[in-house]
Amino acid sequence: MLKLTNIHKTFNPGTINEKKALNGLDLVLEEGDFVAVIGGNGAGKSTMMNAVAGVWPVDEGTIEIDGIDVTSKPEHKRAAYLGRVFQDPMMGTAANMNIEENLALALRRGQARTLAWGIREKERGQYRELLRTLDLGLENRLTTKVGLLSGGQRQALTLLMATLKHPKILLLDEHTAALDPKTAAKVLEISEKIINENHLTAMMVTHNMKDAIAHGNRLIMMNDGQIILDVRGEEKKNLTVEELLHRFTKISGGELANDRMLLNR
Repeated sequence: MLKLTNIHKTFNPGTINEKKALNGLDLVLEEGDFVAVIGGNGAGKSTMMNAVAGVWPVDEGTIEIDGIDVTSKPEHKRAAYLGRVFQDPMMGTAANMNIEENLALALRRGQARTLAWGIREKERGQYRELLRTLDLGLENRLTTKVGLLSGGQRQALTLLMATLKHPKILLLDEHTAALDPKTAAKVLEISEKIINENHLTAMMVTHNMKDAIAHGNRLIMMNDGQIILDVRGEEKKNLTVEELLHRFTKISGGELANDRMLLNR
């Protein structure tokens, strides 16, 4: 479903601020993979995700989504293949519009606009059923402005919006980092439920090693713009945070220097 081949990306080349963010990165995601991505600061996690989304062009290599070469496609043209949820709960929704209006926008993404009545009652019933699956009581608040929702409720709604059209790839960019632990756990539970029920292919960047081990069927660790560890299945289920740190030290030749990840042990 996703194939990255020999991806290179350098920021500010030829200057004192030159930073090689991706260094010959290779990655293949099979359909239905839910991959947690971890690594220290500057490891290349967000750069890889933004490269997939087309936020900036890569210097070298190819990016394929479901067999389609999208390497030269700009961000807005890749949007048809992707769903994204960001770290900031304020992104991904329109705060001044209500819940049903936000869902209607997500459902109509990529469709031609008409002069037909905005939201029909049948559609409203569909939204109630979808929101009921979140178990947050939002199905009874269709006309509530999204800006009045809590961070967790908003992230759950964003997840629903990002997956309404069943994207080929779902990108979760530290989407629980701004939430308190209890709310973050709920949003992660909802994320895994949506991904599994819709058989989506997903990539989740996180600084929380426990979450990376607990969620998804695969875990990759990055360092210096490359993947240094890729575990899945039973091997992933049996991992511990201590084992993960030990493997990082052994493979990279140095200790993990990342306060956020170490605090989230």
